[in-house]
Amino acid sequence: MDAISFGTDGWRATLDEFTAPRVRMVGQGVATYLRDEGHEGGTVAVGYDARESSPGFAEELARVLCANGFDVVMPEGRDRPTPLTAWQARERDLAGAMMITASHNPPEYNGVKFIMGDGSPALPEATDAIAERLAEPDPLPEDQHGTVSEVDEVTPHAEHARELVGADLDGLHVVYDAMHGSGRDTTDALLESEGATVDRIRCERDSEFGGSSPEPSEENLQELIETVRERDADLGIANDGDADRIAIVTPERGFLDENLFFAATYDYLLESDSGPVVRTVSTTFLLDRIAEAHGEEVVETPVGFKWVAQAMGEHDALMVGEESGGFAVRGHIREKDGVLMALLAAAVEAERSYDERVDALLDEFGEIHQHKLSVDCPDSEKARVVADLGEDIPEEVAGVAVADVVTKDGFKLLCDDGSWLLVRPSGTEPKMRVYAEASSPERVEAVLADGKALVEAHV
Repeated sequence: MDAISFGTDGWRATLDEFTAPRVRMVGQGVATYLRDEGHEGGTVAVGYDARESSPGFAEELARVLCANGFDVVMPEGRDRPTPLTAWQARERDLAGAMMITASHNPPEYNGVKFIMGDGSPALPEATDAIAERLAEPDPLPEDQHGTVSEVDEVTPHAEHARELVGADLDGLHVVYDAMHGSGRDTTDALLESEGATVDRIRCERDSEFGGSSPEPSEENLQELIETVRERDADLGIANDGDADRIAIVTPERGFLDENLFFAATYDYLLESDSGPVVRTVSTTFLLDRIAEAHGEEVVETPVGFKWVAQAMGEHDALMVGEESGGFAVRGHIREKDGVLMALLAAAVEAERSYDERVDALLDEFGEIHQHKLSVDCPDSEKARVVADLGEDIPEEVAGVAVADVVTKDGFKLLCDDGSWLLVRPSGTEPKMRVYAEASSPERVEAVLADGKALVEAHV
């Protein structure tokens, strides 16, 4: 059985490895860590997603934390989005929070993540410390146990989101797709509360997510695309399984590439505010062009929202995000929040459509295209593959010279024509990721093909 390890966003594994005894060990590790950090006797939020096994695992965590003297708050009655649990940590000034979720992974997975007391993702110094403290539960005497209570997670988060965004959605027609996940009755309710007309699809809880992964990819959102067009809606919005990520569908484009959504939303925010943008190495350079035009800084980080969140705090960024659909904005928690971003996206659309905004940006800054693929690679081999790739950096990619190499996360090869190739190990799956960006679809495919061949030669 593989060791418990905290990757890009917590520990995730299939249910043959993600078991109650191992979850209890994680709970004890967190309890010991929090005590050692001076939070003895504090309160911890514990949330969970819509998977069949998630409520039971959350109860296991709650029992272990209580047996270690911590009080626990859990959402009232049902699963709720990860960002609502993170907001609880900040809003209530808690010791921290834990979330049972495997996010967009298939139903046979589950996972657990630890969230800091300010609502931000835990950095490796915290998760490494927790991993060092994994142990069988070590309960205190019963008279020192904490208590469990249920709290309303929805109302305080919604009140803050409405105040921060200031949206007027009267007349806006939105189709919302919860993908059978935890965003149901949360994201759609928030949109309606600000005046939008909301049609719902896949807004019933299904622990199997309709037989597929709750990943808001173009392939998985065909029903949303068709519904937006059939009902003449202004916008389609989807969340992943735990609603920390967002995807957008427009009438003209259908699925809107997350890079273009990021660029258009940042550009909108710059109309009334200022500030740097933080993006990962895998996210579009279109943001750099927009930031430069406004005299703003761009901060590049490794993939993983914990790095994005850290940079957000260090640079007081206006907006941050990654091409996989996770975003945050100034004035909220430093954690990706697909519920808040849904309200912001609707506010953007209500003022001027995303289709028009993206057209204007591409007219001003030039066409930009991105694509990615994965190559199977066992976790145990990733370090060797990365090391081998470091000794085999090509002088050119698809016929264009490599001008520079960025090593923040794997290897990013910057070419003379402005295109780039990124190869990095996945932090959540046994795969190597290959990304490409260029000014035409043809160039993207050529760069991607070279990247795939490069990786396959070393796997």
